[in-house]
Amino acid sequence: MDIFWRNEDVRIIGIKQQRIKFLIQNEMNLMAYHLPLDAHTELGNNAQLAKILGLNITRWTGEPAIIASGTLKRKLNLNDFAQHVESKLNRRPLLIGDKNKIIKHVAWCTGAAQNYFDEAIALGVDAYISGEVSEQTYHLAKETGVAYLACGHHATERYGIQALGEHLAKRFLIEHIFIDIDNPI
Repeated sequence: MDIFWRNEDVRIIGIKQQRIKFLIQNEMNLMAYHLPLDAHTELGNNAQLAKILGLNITRWTGEPAIIASGTLKRKLNLNDFAQHVESKLNRRPLLIGDKNKIIKHVAWCTGAAQNYFDEAIALGVDAYISGEVSEQTYHLAKETGVAYLACGHHATERYGIQALGEHLAKRFLIEHIFIDIDNPI
C-alpha cells in the first residue's frame, strides 16, 4: 500500500493521516522504494516475476534498465502461456493477441508499465507482460502482432517486496511479515 501517491496533496490529513497514525500507534515501520525495487536484477519485481513464471532473463533495457526480456523454457501458444501465467499469479490476465500465436521470446515490466510496450516491441519479442493496460495498448498489440498480457498491478508486483523482506530478515536477523492484501487492479 502506498501512502504518498504521485500528484496527490502532500498534506498529512484525512485517510493519509489515519494510515500514518495506525503505523505509529502499532509501532510499525513502512518502507517503500518502488522504482529501485522494480529494477533490481536479483530481488526486484521483474526478476522475481521471471522466477515465478519460469522465464530466463537474457537482457535488461530501458532508462533506467527496468524492462526485462528473455525466453520461455519451451514454446507455447499464447492461450497456453496465458493459462500458465494465470496459474502462477492466481489472476487471469487480460489477453490481447492471437491465442494460437507461438510465444518464445517475452519482455515484461511489472505494475503500470504499459508505456514501455513500444520498447518491448522494438526488442522483437512475441509477447509483453505488464500489470496494467491502456486504450492505446490494445491498438498497438493488434497492429504489431505482439501479444499483450495485462496481469494486474498488484499480482505482478508482490514478489519483489517479499524477496527483499526475506533478504533483509536473513541479513539483519529481523522479523519480516508479508501481508498480502489482494487488489484486483
